[in-house]
Amino acid sequence: MMIRPPDSGSAAPDWAAIDTVLLDMDGTLLDLGFDNWFWREHLPAAYARANALSAAQAAAALEPRFRAAEGTLEWYCIRHWSRELALDIGTLKRDTAGRVRYLPGAMEFLRWLSASGKRRVLVTNAHPDTLAIKDGQVSLTEHLDEVHSSHDYGRPKESVEFWPRLAERLEFDPARTLFVDDSLPVLRAAHAYGIGHVRAVRRPEYGGPRRDTAPFLAVDSVAELAGPEPPPR
Repeated sequence: MMIRPPDSGSAAPDWAAIDTVLLDMDGTLLDLGFDNWFWREHLPAAYARANALSAAQAAAALEPRFRAAEGTLEWYCIRHWSRELALDIGTLKRDTAGRVRYLPGAMEFLRWLSASGKRRVLVTNAHPDTLAIKDGQVSLTEHLDEVHSSHDYGRPKESVEFWPRLAERLEFDPARTLFVDDSLPVLRAAHAYGIGHVRAVRRPEYGGPRRDTAPFLAVDSVAELAGPEPPPR
């Protein structure tokens, strides 16, 4: 498949050229602040209590294990970390799910997409258990046509093998598809596969700084992708 350079020009896509919208969850629709807090503060504190460690000792024990798993499917798997750390990660997440929230403008964008008649598909690296916990808090799946977790495909989204596997089941035209994510490795993999319209989210965490998303066109919020009125069906 011929690989085109990332889109140039306005971050607002040509909606007449798009049939399917693939959306990431954490950092694109939902505030990444919950995950950052959970994995950097809440879970290490729970691990320290369970193992009679100081905060510094817990951080020193966890950091290399986390770093070694980055970019793999295990990194996103709460069942994997429950086994590895002898903690019930699912319960820890359910007990703190009140912190889960939409990013500013995300709900408005989903409503705009609904009115547009475009196919709305969630494509996430989150484990289905995590997805269920967050969905129970914010009812995300009510605003989507389909939901796909990379755990059902055996590869994370940053893997080049993930995208053809998704295409086999989802049956979409890459050239007429918009994909939005906050992860540069994921965006690179989607672009390499041939997704025609790729956009990055610069501010995946509410109140956080803007990220450098070069060479991809980017928005602070997915709401910036919407037009003033839904595109014609």
